[in-house]
Amino acid sequence: MQHKIALVTGSSRGLGRDIAICLAQSVAGVGIHYRQEKKAAEDTAATIQKMGKKSTVFCADLTKESEASDLIVMAEAHFGRVDILVNNVGPIMEKPWDKVKSQEWNDILAGNLFSAMFCMKFVLPGMRKKQWGRIINLGYSRVEELSSFPTITPYAVAKSGLLILTRTVAAAEASEGITVNMVSPGLLEGGIMPKTRDIPCGRLGKFKDVSQAVKYLVSPQAGYITGNNLVVAGGWKL
Repeated sequence: MQHKIALVTGSSRGLGRDIAICLAQSVAGVGIHYRQEKKAAEDTAATIQKMGKKSTVFCADLTKESEASDLIVMAEAHFGRVDILVNNVGPIMEKPWDKVKSQEWNDILAGNLFSAMFCMKFVLPGMRKKQWGRIINLGYSRVEELSSFPTITPYAVAKSGLLILTRTVAAAEASEGITVNMVSPGLLEGGIMPKTRDIPCGRLGKFKDVSQAVKYLVSPQAGYITGNNLVVAGGWKL
């Protein structure tokens, strides 16, 4: 992994930042993407550079296909390659489903589903040329249940669609040496969902719990794992 380059979307802060720094322990460099928080993105890149690894920041609105394309072009031009893509961007909103406005539906769907679709579309040609690639899409822990979620309906719909897309692309690209998986966090410290005592492990998840799962799935040891959804939720809602 010492020659690989990763690109993590939405990595200026929070979970995306933690994933980027975790991956930097193994790879040669990490591209940091942001939409608005340039200073935070630069701080993340500086942290990675202090680890002796390459890093730079890229600004893009990934709900727009043209800007997603530009992001991949810029990252490949700067680093020479993108071997690992982590689609972490994923806005969430709490609101009763019947109060959600049309534009809010569009924003949540575009942020969670379309952004990942665009980035995968444009990063895959480079991965195919090398016959190696790793793509991780971030889901949520109950994505496979297809349950009722009246207060986060657009988010749940978008992530369910992303799981189908993940498995579709995984099947299509397996022969090219490319794996595509989903990592689905449960309730995390600092998240917007209410705290619960119903987690069998007895605590809320930490960013590092999710980051380590991502790190494993992009490693050579996970090369035969594709199309899977790895739930990182401490047994919540089993």
